[in-house]
Amino acid sequence: MESKPKPVHLIDASVYVFRGWFALPDTMRGPDGQAVNAVYGFTAFLTDLLAKAAPTHVAACFDESLNTSFRNAKYADYKANREEAPDELKAQFEMCRRVCQALGVLDLASKRYEADDLIATLAAKARKAKRAVTIVTKDKDLAQLLGPDDRLWDFGDDLRYDRKAIHEKFGVWPEQLPDWQGLTGDSVDNIPGVRGVGDTAATALIARFGTLEAIYGDLDAVRAMPLRGAKRVAGLLESQKAKAFMSRELARLHDKVPMKHTLANLKWEGGDPRAIARLSDEFGFGERTRARLARFV
Repeated sequence: MESKPKPVHLIDASVYVFRGWFALPDTMRGPDGQAVNAVYGFTAFLTDLLAKAAPTHVAACFDESLNTSFRNAKYADYKANREEAPDELKAQFEMCRRVCQALGVLDLASKRYEADDLIATLAAKARKAKRAVTIVTKDKDLAQLLGPDDRLWDFGDDLRYDRKAIHEKFGVWPEQLPDWQGLTGDSVDNIPGVRGVGDTAATALIARFGTLEAIYGDLDAVRAMPLRGAKRVAGLLESQKAKAFMSRELARLHDKVPMKHTLANLKWEGGDPRAIARLSDEFGFGERTRARLARFV
């Protein structure tokens, strides 16, 4: 009997670059004076992940589209509340991508599509090949991608979520999260939602109707719900219908990003010793980090 293949591991890399940036002091400098705190933190994370998961297929997806995403064309204020990364951090994003390349991990980024969309597209390719995926992230937005055998892995806290756990956490199923966010919005990404409709009401509405279309198809049923302020909620929905549907589109991940990569390109076979040696010298990695990297050559 053939053993079940390991899941395809898809890494929301920017989360772990930022984690290193905030967790380690910016006094950490390479031989050329460049800050290396984020790249140190990211390298520790990535080598720990590779050692613990020993994936057969893996990719790391980075964000480069803070103000240039296709979502900005739909809604100019999308993520307008976020500040640009400082130059020293931007430089370290490129350094972290080079760490991935040296370790043989496919790295992806796009000016038009967010890392979440790249992950969604790779997850769709894996699903077509009947492979489960493990999405390595702390970001709840990626939970909408979870199929029956998939997992969301918060690596830092070593917490794993399946579809049932997401339902227990949010009160809706993963595929319903964009509809739910169409109502609640998302202050982190500056998605407006329906102002005045909170998490509790949104959960009750999605649990009852399933989709925005079903909700708006029967606002009289919304008014009759045993929900506090049901008539007021129905009125808010009616007056902000366009915002609800736009917000859902902003929250929904795009799983058809044009890319040349197939699942075969995600196959992981270890690192390149010469590339690892070069970047270790260039970034001024210490003995501990060099030892971490040496395990994968």
